[in-house]
Amino acid sequence: MNKLVFATNNKHKLEELRAIVGDKYDILGLRDIGCDVDIPETATTLEGNALIKAQFVKEHYGYDCFADDTGLEVEALNGAPGVYSARYAGPECDSANNMALLLQNMADKDNRKARFRTVIALVKGDDTMLFEGIVEGAILREGAGENGFGYDPIFEPEACGLSFAQMDSASKNAISHRGRATQKLINYLKSL
Repeated sequence: MNKLVFATNNKHKLEELRAIVGDKYDILGLRDIGCDVDIPETATTLEGNALIKAQFVKEHYGYDCFADDTGLEVEALNGAPGVYSARYAGPECDSANNMALLLQNMADKDNRKARFRTVIALVKGDDTMLFEGIVEGAILREGAGENGFGYDPIFEPEACGLSFAQMDSASKNAISHRGRATQKLINYLKSL
């Protein structure tokens, strides 16, 4: 089976990606290859951060690698938190802090339009490719659901009627930004 490293230590992301990819590839996380380095995400774009992580693993560990970066882009906040979604409430904050700050910043906003955008960078051999997945939706006024992670409790995809956190993983993966970007990655890998 082909091995590919997914440059993440986030067990939720790793489980989600393994479920989407299925048995087509053996997806390894950073811990699986002995990488305990916190790869800095210093770019100002999702594309840049994904490339930094994938290139780091290829250069330092020799594995073909893909990495993602995801941002929640809220129209009424001029695209914020965007590339800073994971650190929106500060570098030491968690998802609950980030959601609380976002809901506070959205409290007086009628425009609730938002989108999740994932960019996956693949470094395979000498080739580098980018794959994007987007899901349009809206920010809820309060959290709903227990599943998922990150902003899932306050994001409702278009024409769905449920937050991501109210969906089971198969339903979420079928329509999510990460699922869409990953499908493009898989289609590319199958074409090789």
